[in-house]
Amino acid sequence: MAEEVKKEVEAEMPAAPPPAVEAPKAESEEKTIVPPPPEEKPEESKALVAVEKAPEPAPKKISGGSHDRDIALAEVEKEKRLSFVRAWEDSEKTKAENKAQKKFSDIVAWENSKKAALEAKLRKYEEQLEKKKAEYAEKMKNKVALLHKEAEEKRAIVEAKRGEELLNAEEMAAKFRATGQTPKKLLGCF
Repeated sequence: MAEEVKKEVEAEMPAAPPPAVEAPKAESEEKTIVPPPPEEKPEESKALVAVEKAPEPAPKKISGGSHDRDIALAEVEKEKRLSFVRAWEDSEKTKAENKAQKKFSDIVAWENSKKAALEAKLRKYEEQLEKKKAEYAEKMKNKVALLHKEAEEKRAIVEAKRGEELLNAEEMAAKFRATGQTPKKLLGCF
C-alpha cells in the first residue's frame, strides 16, 4: 500500500510543476492560498506551497546584491574618474613647472652668454685702448644693466605665464570635478 502512495505522489509530481510556474508570474497570488487540485491530497498541497515559497527569497537577495554591486561599481567609476582628473591636474601642473624651469634656464644661459660676450669685449677694449678704458667700461656696464633688465622682464613674463597656466590647470580640474567628466587630453605617460 505504501508503494501505491509513492507511485501516486510520483505520478502527481509532473502535474504539480505547472502551478509552481504560474505562481511566480503573478506576485499578488503569492499571498493568496492556491487551492489544491481535486486529485491531490491536502497534505501534498501543503508540501507544494512550501516548495513554492522556498526559492522566492533567492531572487530578492540577488537583486539586492545586484543593486549593491551597481552602487559599488558606481563608486569605483567615480573614484576612477576623480583619479584621472587628479592625475591630469598633476600632469598639467608638472608640465607648466617644467616649461617655466626650462625657460628660466634658457634665460640664465642667454644672460650668461651675453654677459660673457660683453665681458670679453670689455677686456679687448681694455687691452687695446687704455686711454678710453673708463668710457668703454661705463658703456659696457650700462649694456649689462640693460641685459639684466631685459632678463628680469623676461623672467617676469615667464613667471606670469606659469601662474596663468597653473591657475588654468586648477580651474579646468575644478571644472572636470564639478561636471564629473574626464579630460579629453590625458597624460602623455598613460
